[in-house]
Amino acid sequence: MRTIIHRQLKIGETDIGSINLDSRSRDEIPKLLKGLQHIYCTPELNERVFAILQDVVPKGTDVNTGRPGMELWKILVLGSLRLICNWDYDKLKEIADNHKTLRQMLGHGLYDDDITYPVQTLKDNIALLTSEVLDRINQVVVEAGHRQLHKKKRGKTKRTL
Repeated sequence: MRTIIHRQLKIGETDIGSINLDSRSRDEIPKLLKGLQHIYCTPELNERVFAILQDVVPKGTDVNTGRPGMELWKILVLGSLRLICNWDYDKLKEIADNHKTLRQMLGHGLYDDDITYPVQTLKDNIALLTSEVLDRINQVVVEAGHRQLHKKKRGKTKRTL
């Protein structure tokens, strides 16, 4: 059984759209998390990306029975982070288990310190994000960025002297 993400906040959990990210940081982690936050908070983009992510669920899997798998949102966040930062799975595990802001982005609250990610679980789940799936997601995100730029350009008026 796989879910996209649990929308109901738990006690001590921060809404993903409300997570404060350091916009002045030059590190790649806050930049990536800001992009993922935008995907999460933009309904049209969110729907299109999660429709693609639904394709990674193995065929014949009943989403109503069985043990819960890693949420698709967590697979996207951790898979993107591994790719962007060029980390091995051990480094990814260490950061996923201990990076406060990343844990907020993964949906962990104040009382979830005991939740960790075994390396094999990360390998098994992030392997679902094939280059083909990532290319499809990338295409959707780039198209959304282009639409946003065109909206901004149309909104500007030329000043005449």
